[in-house]
Amino acid sequence: PNPESRLFSWPTRVYWEDTDAGGVVYHARYVAFLERARTEWMRALGYGQERMRREHELVFAVRSMELEFLKPARLDDALEVSATLRQCRRASLVFAQSIRRGDELLLTAEVRVAALGAGTFRPRGMDDALYQVLK
Repeated sequence: PNPESRLFSWPTRVYWEDTDAGGVVYHARYVAFLERARTEWMRALGYGQERMRREHELVFAVRSMELEFLKPARLDDALEVSATLRQCRRASLVFAQSIRRGDELLLTAEVRVAALGAGTFRPRGMDDALYQVLK
C-alpha cells in the first residue's frame, strides 16, 4: 500500500446513544466507529464517499469482518479508531483496524471491503487514479 495510506486514526467519544443497559458500548456501535474511520481515511485521501459515487460510479461495501472484543468502552471515553490498509486489489480492500482508549487496546478487527458499481452493486475494479492512490 501507498505509504500515505498506511495508518489513519480518527478520534471519537462515547455518548449515551452508544451504550447498552450495562453501561458499556453496545457491540454493534463498534462497527459504526470502524466505518467512520475508514470513511474519514478515504476523505483524507481526497475520495469522499459521495464523490466516489457521483464521479467514479463506485461504492464500497463490507464483505466480511472479524472483530475481537478485548475490553469494554464506557460512557464519555475518548477513543482513537485506526485503520491500516493491509491489502489493495482492483476490486477489494482489506483493513486492519483497532480501537484504543489511550494506551489500552479495546478491539481489533479485520475488515474486507468490495468495490461495487454504484448503479449495479456488482463487483467492479477501481479506476486507475484511485487504485494508484491506494496501492
